Amino acid sequence: MSDDEEVVIKKSKQVHYGSLEEQEKARLAALAAAAREGVEESDGKDLGDIQISSEYMDLEDEMSKDKKALLEEFERRRKARQLNVSTDDDEVRRSLRQLGEPVCLFGEGPAERRVRLRDLLSYLGEDAIHKKLEEEEARIERDRCREGTWYHEGPPELRDARLWIARYSLPRAKQRLTKAREELKLPGSIRAAAKQESQRKASAISIYCSQIGDTRPISFCRFSNDSQMLITSSWSGLCKVWAVPECEALATLHGHTCNVSSATFHPAAAMPQHFRDKIKDAKEGKTGTPEAMETNEDKSEVCTMASCAYDGSVHLWNFSSDRPMASLGGHAPARVARVEFHPSGRFLATTVFDHSWRLWDLETATEVLHQEGHAKPVYSIAFQGDGSLAVTGGMDAFGRVWDLRTGRCVMFLEGHVGPLLAVDCAPAGHQLATTAADHQTKIWDLRRRAPIYTIPSHTHLVSDVRYQRSHGHFLVTSSYDKTAKLWSNPAWHPLRTLSGHDNKVMSADISLDNKYIATCSYDRTFKLWVPDLA
Repeated sequence: MSDDEEVVIKKSKQVHYGSLEEQEKARLAALAAAAREGVEESDGKDLGDIQISSEYMDLEDEMSKDKKALLEEFERRRKARQLNVSTDDDEVRRSLRQLGEPVCLFGEGPAERRVRLRDLLSYLGEDAIHKKLEEEEARIERDRCREGTWYHEGPPELRDARLWIARYSLPRAKQRLTKAREELKLPGSIRAAAKQESQRKASAISIYCSQIGDTRPISFCRFSNDSQMLITSSWSGLCKVWAVPECEALATLHGHTCNVSSATFHPAAAMPQHFRDKIKDAKEGKTGTPEAMETNEDKSEVCTMASCAYDGSVHLWNFSSDRPMASLGGHAPARVARVEFHPSGRFLATTVFDHSWRLWDLETATEVLHQEGHAKPVYSIAFQGDGSLAVTGGMDAFGRVWDLRTGRCVMFLEGHVGPLLAVDCAPAGHQLATTAADHQTKIWDLRRRAPIYTIPSHTHLVSDVRYQRSHGHFLVTSSYDKTAKLWSNPAWHPLRTLSGHDNKVMSADISLDNKYIATCSYDRTFKLWVPDLA
C-alpha cells in the first residue's frame, strides 16, 4: 500500500458506553481521595449533579389507589340513591343555605337543585345540616363570650365610689329582703286584696288636667319624690317645674340652646317654701315681684334637678335660680339621651350617643366612671332601688345590667328586635321592664337571668315604661300610637288605656303616692290622670 492511497476507516454502528453508576462511584472515590490529600481537580469541572436513587415506584400500589377511589365513588353514589331529600323546593333551598351553598345556580330547576343537595349530603354526610347548625350555634356562643366589655381605666376616685355604693346598698338590700319576708307572713288573701285594690284604682283612672307646656314638643316628664312637683323638658330648650295637681308653672329653667332630651328631680328634692307661697298667691289672685322672689332665704343652694340636651350639655339646677348652678362637660359633641340620679342622690348617670354611659360624683363634680359595652348609642338607664345595679338600654337592641360595686356586667338582655328606648326596675328589686321600637314590653327576672313575659303593648314604638313606685302592682307604658296603657303585675293584663293626646306620647310617670299619672306628648301638652272612684 502506497502513501497516496486513502485509508478508509469503517465506523461501527453501535457505541458502547460504560455504566454511569460505575463512573459516578469512581469519580466520587477520586474526589474523596483528592480531598484527603488536599488536591483539587485541575479542570474545575463539577459533576455532582447526577443523583442516584434506589427508590422504585410500585405500579401495583398506584393501581390499587385508583381502584380504591373508584370503589369509594360507587359507594358514595349508592348512599346518594338511598338518601331521603325533601321534595319541597323551599326546604331544599333552606338546606342549601344552611350548608353555605348557593341557593340557585344559573338555569337550575327544582329537580336539579334537589339532585345537587343529595350529592352534597352524600359527600358531607346525612347529618351535615344538623352539624352545621350546631357549629353555627357554637360559633355564636363563642362570639358572644368573646364580646368584650370595654373598661376604661378609671380615676382613683372610682374605687372609693364603688366602696361607698357597696356600703350604701347592702343595708338597703337587707331592709328590702326583711320587708319582703314580713309581707310573705301575711295571709295570701290580705296580699291579694291589697293588690286588687291598687289595680282597681288604676283601672278607674281618668284625665284630671291638660296643660299646654311649651311651644314645641315635650320630650320628658318626671314627678318629684314628694309628689308635689312635675318637671318637663321640651325641644324648645326649656325645662319647666309645675305644681301638682294645680299645673301652675313654678319655674322656667333657661340654659340649654337646643332640644332637651330629659330632666329629672334629685331624690331628696322637695317643694321649697317660696314655691308654696307662689301657689298660695296664685290662688288668692296675688302676684309676687321678681325682687321678692330673689330675696327669699328659703331657697336651697344644693342640686335639686338635672337635665341634658342633644348638644351634649348636662346642667345641674337648684330652686334658687332659673340658670344652671353647674354643668358637666365632656359629652359634646355626642348627644346625651338621659340623666338619672342614683337613689343616694350623690351620683348622676348620663347615657351618651358615643356608645357609653357615665357616672358622675356630684360632691366633687368629677366623672368617676366611663363605661362602654354597647355597639350603638346608649339611650336609657335606670337604677335598682338598692343602688347596687344599673340597667342600660342601647340602640343596638340589647340591654345590660351592671353591678356598680364591682363594675361587671352581670346580665345581658337579649330579645328585642329594635332599639331599647326605656328601662325601669321594679320596687321588689328582682324584676325589670324594657321597652323598644319593636312595639313590645319585656319583663325580666334577675334571678333567672331571663325574660319571663313579653307584652305586645302597643301598635307603635314604646317610648317609656314606669313601675308603680311603692309596690309595683302595675306599670304604665307610653307609645307613639298616641296612647299610654296600664298593665297589671304579674298577670300583665291591660287595666286602662289613657287616650287623649293628639300626637305621639313621649314619656309617662307615676307619682310616689300613687295619686297621679303624668303623660307628655309631641302635641306640646302634658296631662295629669287620677283615679275616678266617684
